[in-house]
Amino acid sequence: MSESKTFYVNEKSGVDTSEATGSESHPFATPSYALFVNQDAKILVYKEIEEKPEQFEYQEISASALKKAKKGAESLKKKAEKQQKLKEEKDNLPKVSELSLSSIEEDSSLPKANKIKLNKIQENIDKRVIVNGWIHRLRVQKGLAFITLRDGYGFLQCILTGDLAKAKETQELTIESTVSIKGTILKLPEGKSAPGGVELKADYYEIIGLAPSGENSFTNKIQEGADPSLLLDQRHLTLRGETLSAVMKVRSVFLGAIRKVYKEEGLLEVTPPCMVQTQVEGGSTLFKMDYYGEEAYLTQSSQLYLETCLPSLGDVYCVQESFRAEKSHTRRHLSEYTHIEAELAFLTFDELLTHIETLISKTIQYVVEDPVAGPLIKQLNPNFQPPKLPFQRMEYIHALDWLNEHGILNDEGEPFKFGDDIAEAQERKMVDTINKPILLIRFPGEIKSFYMQKCKDDPRVTESVDVLMPNVGEITGGSMRSYDLDELLQGFKSHKIDPAPYYWFLDQRTYGTTPHGGYGLGTERILAWLCDRFTVRDCSLYPRFTGRCKP
Repeated sequence: MSESKTFYVNEKSGVDTSEATGSESHPFATPSYALFVNQDAKILVYKEIEEKPEQFEYQEISASALKKAKKGAESLKKKAEKQQKLKEEKDNLPKVSELSLSSIEEDSSLPKANKIKLNKIQENIDKRVIVNGWIHRLRVQKGLAFITLRDGYGFLQCILTGDLAKAKETQELTIESTVSIKGTILKLPEGKSAPGGVELKADYYEIIGLAPSGENSFTNKIQEGADPSLLLDQRHLTLRGETLSAVMKVRSVFLGAIRKVYKEEGLLEVTPPCMVQTQVEGGSTLFKMDYYGEEAYLTQSSQLYLETCLPSLGDVYCVQESFRAEKSHTRRHLSEYTHIEAELAFLTFDELLTHIETLISKTIQYVVEDPVAGPLIKQLNPNFQPPKLPFQRMEYIHALDWLNEHGILNDEGEPFKFGDDIAEAQERKMVDTINKPILLIRFPGEIKSFYMQKCKDDPRVTESVDVLMPNVGEITGGSMRSYDLDELLQGFKSHKIDPAPYYWFLDQRTYGTTPHGGYGLGTERILAWLCDRFTVRDCSLYPRFTGRCKP
């Protein structure tokens, strides 16, 4: 059994290498590495004293952080074992000094090769080409080498035979090295399989950038099943994996598809500011910043700015980052997310609902029919079914009846009553049971934003909507906006908000007010639904949430 001892951890000054001893003067950078060195060690973590930022102390690691660190240590252990196995396999290969060739030469008598991307493979069968990319998979054996090449557009299996396979350079190749390969694209014979049903028979290649081997090899840095925080630290590398890169490709197609639908629906794209001096969703979730000596914030929503565009530009939308300073660690929340928002004028609540369900259904249809995104969604989410029109419309009051009839209690363990907020868990249970897209409408005014238009037939409730999807929950929220100036000013007063900084927003009700409504979609939530991801963090290029603002 390993001897128990005390290790110090300081993520700012520590290092996770053999150079560190884990002492107070030479601390480790992470608790995971400390437990990897000694699984029974006592861990003391660097903490700054809030009242005195210049002072610090070492405190014993919390139970939750220790549990997380143990998982990380297990990942490091598996990484070390894998590295040792790779070393043993490499030791069994012919020694480089025993190989007959030390360099690779191109046959000048071969026809000229044309450079292509890997999405053009099928157009170049039986032709000699140049392909450039990263080595995604690699298998080298006596007299033969198999390379799966990746360039972001696709994958291609390349076969090296004879002198190419025996060359010194080939024996030293590593995963994620970049290479330029020349050869002929051939259809695979019956019974064999490879990406696209083809392979490239290589006749020459060059190494552009050789990736490290040994302790710093790619497979040693990125491991399936590793602690999520460790993988997020290496996000720039994990994006190279097939799953995350597939999600990002679907994301690109989705944004293109929704812009296409907006164009068909007659909405104009605008670009509102991200630095603002007003709030939309409440001051507690604002990121404050110094703006040339004035207090400003990162925007929570572009809604107010979109409303100002209606008189001059007609119906408008934006695809813009929004920021929420919520200290939430749920799988559905990010501190920065891509917010798709729209505002439309001179329409009724029913027309707004029809617009929203049309936008969602047409956009999803375009995405699943796309030649790139469609197969990727099938791969990531084999059981996905595009939503069919019309969506079921359910009033809030009827949702309470449904929940009570099915014995689903509120967060206090009591039957639902009017005015209760329907929490995510209960909402999910309802929509998953009904198993249809639902437009949940007419929420009480006290649980919704004060600027939402009250229903004429029942002033207790608002012309508001949440769009709920089976297996994912809410993906969109919106409402008709209050367009009476006095009513809006009363809302400002009741929420103790000074209306003066909002003069430009209030002027929309002074200089020609109109019925109008809008909504916001979280891109990452839509993608989590489309691609069957457990968390929205998988659907953001570099996710930002509480405690995570790197790399």
